[in-house]
Amino acid sequence: MNYELDHQDIRESVVRLCADFPGEYWRKCDREQAYPTEFVQALTDAGYLGALIPEDYGGSGLPISAAAAVLEEVHRAGCNAAACHAQMYTMGTVLRHGSEAQKQKYLPGIAEGSLRLQAFGVTEPTSGTDTTALRTTARRDGDRYIVNGQKIWTSRAEHSDLLLLLCRTTPRDQVAKKTDGLSVFLVDMREVLGKSLTIRPIRTMMNHATTEVFFDDMPVPAGNLIGEEGKGFRYILGGMNAERILVASECIGDAKWFIEKASSYAQERSVFGRPIGQNQGIQFPIAKAYGQMRSAELMLREAIRLFEDGHNPGEEANLAKLLAADASWAAGEACLQTHGGFGFAEEYDVERKFRETRLYQVAPISTNLILSYVAEHVLGMPRSY
Repeated sequence: MNYELDHQDIRESVVRLCADFPGEYWRKCDREQAYPTEFVQALTDAGYLGALIPEDYGGSGLPISAAAAVLEEVHRAGCNAAACHAQMYTMGTVLRHGSEAQKQKYLPGIAEGSLRLQAFGVTEPTSGTDTTALRTTARRDGDRYIVNGQKIWTSRAEHSDLLLLLCRTTPRDQVAKKTDGLSVFLVDMREVLGKSLTIRPIRTMMNHATTEVFFDDMPVPAGNLIGEEGKGFRYILGGMNAERILVASECIGDAKWFIEKASSYAQERSVFGRPIGQNQGIQFPIAKAYGQMRSAELMLREAIRLFEDGHNPGEEANLAKLLAADASWAAGEACLQTHGGFGFAEEYDVERKFRETRLYQVAPISTNLILSYVAEHVLGMPRSY
């Protein structure tokens, strides 16, 4: 079966939507470090950001393969879903582990877009990817928790109403396992912003709307605790497969954009009286990137199949993200090299997409951590960290 035929109606609809947001729109946002509000609103109005929320809570109730198709086509069209993709999957923690009251209170608004849950507070300056070493604390005080600490690389915090926050509720030296004692809260930032919550933007090499957030005796109602206190780490892990799958889909879309762009330019551009695409030095990197993309696409399809069949595709989801990120980066390299000096010119969009796709070697999980996961959990090697 041709993977691209899956959810063909959705794919065609996304392509039409993205046609209203050409390269010049993204270049303008990039120059001004501006949030693509109009694009995000268009995806919201089309119902795509609520694709994975069940119909009982106002969403579309679509399978993850449909969400993956949406994100792939967004990136293949030259757009960037990183501005809002977390709205699709961050709510999964609430859906899987929240109470019925929490689901009824928040999911319908998230589904329709009147509530934005796009911010995810986990990483800290001192702990990095060592999540169990985080220092942000939440102390129970009557019918509320008091939160102190900070998070970094909390993307879209300025454009989100709600924040999914991981804190330590029991000191690390008082738990049997270092993964215990961590809890998840759903923070309504509208109630505390400018009081006990401070958001500081971080300017990066791409327009990613990322921030550092600070909590200074921030009150959070006890009713906003998701699931059981102290079990937050496993709740967060439970959503990682979906995140890996969806980000891999974006990388596949990026890779296809680069490959199509490079192939087209190689046929049009003539130097020394012949199209540059006639030269194997141009052909081979593009062809190899295509092979990497197709291989990653097949692994992604397997991860999606297992996920939709109710399995736990930890290996497949991680490998799909790893292979897809490598494929998009290889395709970006080939595309930039094919364009030569013009690849660095803003008007071609290559340099923008080149910067954007480089992120996925690092986020939302480093490719090195995926290799560590495979070495330990798939190959049975000793834990390296």
